[in-house]
Amino acid sequence: MHEFSIATQILESVLEFAEARPSEEVLKVRLEIGELMCVEAGQLRFCYDSIKTNTPLKNSLLEIESVAAVVQCPHCQYEGPPKYWDGALAGASIATLQCPTCGKAAAAIQGHDCAIKSIQLRRPDECCFGT
Repeated sequence: MHEFSIATQILESVLEFAEARPSEEVLKVRLEIGELMCVEAGQLRFCYDSIKTNTPLKNSLLEIESVAAVVQCPHCQYEGPPKYWDGALAGASIATLQCPTCGKAAAAIQGHDCAIKSIQLRRPDECCFGT
């Protein structure tokens, strides 16, 4: 399950960020995950919630936003959503790096990254009611 290793990397990065701001509490971590990463958001959130419990991030929320895959074909110049594999064993459609127009190999130009986009902080003296 690579969701656990991703959650660990996120936690370590945010803890490092938070250590530089000891007077502030991390409320929310906003993450963007590309469709080609094949990460299950629910599993990632579960892993994050499991490992944050005994850390300064114990009250933080992980917000996950999916980024759609976009491929570019050097053979036919197609640019857009990739071809999807709907195999019976997959259980869900899986994006491939195959051009849906000509069937040749395409390059991913979007949807293959995982990035922390923002970290929402709160100072202890700030009120959080009504936000």
